[in-house]
Amino acid sequence: MPDQLECFLDESVIQNRVREMALQIREDYGNAHLVLIGVLKGSLFFLADLSRHLGLEVSMDFIQVSSYGMEKSSSGVVQIRKDLDQNIEGKHVLIVEDIVDTGLTLDHLKSLLATRSPKSLKVVSLLSKPEARKFETLVDYLGFEIPNKFVVGYGLDYAERYRNLPYIAILHESA
Repeated sequence: MPDQLECFLDESVIQNRVREMALQIREDYGNAHLVLIGVLKGSLFFLADLSRHLGLEVSMDFIQVSSYGMEKSSSGVVQIRKDLDQNIEGKHVLIVEDIVDTGLTLDHLKSLLATRSPKSLKVVSLLSKPEARKFETLVDYLGFEIPNKFVVGYGLDYAERYRNLPYIAILHESA
């Protein structure tokens, strides 16, 4: 039997919130140049939409980390699979995350990027699962707090499936 998907956040709700977050970021940074660091692969759609709504001069780079592999829970080990291509020293940097659940990956990324001396380092995340948190880490701009359910869509995947959905769904696996 195929997996069951239960729509949790529809496309219009997501897009409205991304627009609101972009407005807040614009208010906070004014006309300053921002470097958006997308955490691959999950942040791809969020990063693209956020950057369009920002309307500022932004540059983008990507970092790829893994703590899940093909599983639904974190292995507890963060691996850097792709590092940044540009120097972030003296720049305003926003880490763009799809979801913060245990906080392990984000905690590791913030520590790593802080050693590269950015002018500022903040985090924007579409989703947060406070119930799953094991590492307390600050998210400066947050889209939605969600329950501790496994979600897919809008960049989030399960074993590389469902990323392309324009909405976020709770995944109920078939038996």
